[in-house]
Amino acid sequence: MKIEKDRVVRFHYTVSEVGQEPIESSRDREPLAILIGHNNIIPGLEKAMLDKQAGDSISVDVPAAEAYGERREGLGQRVPKKHFGTTKVAVGQQVVLQTNFGPRAVTVVKVGMSVVDVDLNHPMAGKDLHFDVEIVEVREASEEEIAHGHVHGDGGHQH
Repeated sequence: MKIEKDRVVRFHYTVSEVGQEPIESSRDREPLAILIGHNNIIPGLEKAMLDKQAGDSISVDVPAAEAYGERREGLGQRVPKKHFGTTKVAVGQQVVLQTNFGPRAVTVVKVGMSVVDVDLNHPMAGKDLHFDVEIVEVREASEEEIAHGHVHGDGGHQH
């Protein structure tokens, strides 16, 4: 069965910046499960996986624009320290803040007495990425998965 919109794909991946050492891999855990065509992964990787099938392996370079986007200047924000709870923050640290729009990964730029300056760009923004992918399984998505926009069950979301 080929990978196409509204199919569930389980796969292992290793990601690195182009020409660098790996940053992250799923090889030491269960494969990632995603629903194709529902913005579950970065667009460039999803596009590279289309028409592949279980057992296929691919290596693909994904430019920043098709990954986490280009870095945008002026995406800094000053946040009261109380929003970090008991977490000790340091310059360069990546933390997840709860916002009105859900959790958001930010990078600490400066720590003051009562406020913390953060960069709202995704930590991987502006980076061209290399992926090594092994397709483990491809299956039809259930009507409920399609309606919810994500995978349920093994490797997916639990309600």
